[in-house]
Amino acid sequence: MHTDRRIALWLAACLALGTAHAQPPVHVLERQEVAFDLSGTRKLQLSVVQLEGSGWTKERAIGAVREAAAILSQCDIALTRADWLRLAVPARYIDFFTPLSRELARLQPVDRPALYLVRETRNHPAFEAEAIGRGNSRSRPELADTVWMIAAVRDPGIALAHELAHVLMNSGEHSDEPGNLMREDTAPGQTRLSAAQCSRMRQMAEGNRLFLP
Repeated sequence: MHTDRRIALWLAACLALGTAHAQPPVHVLERQEVAFDLSGTRKLQLSVVQLEGSGWTKERAIGAVREAAAILSQCDIALTRADWLRLAVPARYIDFFTPLSRELARLQPVDRPALYLVRETRNHPAFEAEAIGRGNSRSRPELADTVWMIAAVRDPGIALAHELAHVLMNSGEHSDEPGNLMREDTAPGQTRLSAAQCSRMRQMAEGNRLFLP
C-alpha cells in the first residue's frame, strides 16, 4: 500500500513538473495592429514589442512610433502600420542584455524591423537606445534589424527615428551637420535628413528586404 502511494505521488510530481516545463516562458498578453495615414513609395511595417513591467505604456509606445514615422516620411518612406504586442516575460528578459535578449528574440519571433521596449540596459556602454543592423549583428544574428529602447529614453520619437535610420541604412555613422537626425546625441529640433542619407536608407533597406512588397 505504501509502495503504491509513493508511486502515485511520484507520478503526480512528474506530471506537475512536465506541465511546468510545458508553460511558455513568454506569452502575448495583448496584440493590436495600428495603422498610420502616411504616403510614400517605400512602405514599412514595424513590430513593436512592449515588455510587461518595463515601465512603457501603449500610448507612449505608439506615440513614439507615430513621431518617428513622420520624421522618416521626409525620405519618401511610409511607416504605414505597427504590429504592437505586449509580452509577459520572466524578469531576466525585462532589461536589454545581449545574451538574454537573443534568447527572447528566439522565443518570440516577430517580423523585422522590430522595436523592443525594455526597462533598462545591462550592456556596456549603456545606451538609452541601440540599433542593431546587418553589419553589427554577425555575432548576434537573432537581433538583426532591431531597435532596443529603455523606459527612461529622452525624446522617444526622435530617438526611435534615429535608431531606425541606422537599421535601414545598415550603418552606425553619425553626422556633424546642425539639425541633422543622425547627430550622435539626439535632441528636439534635430530631425532633418540629407538627400544622401535618404537615398542610402531607401537603397539599403530595399536590398535587405525591409520594405513591404
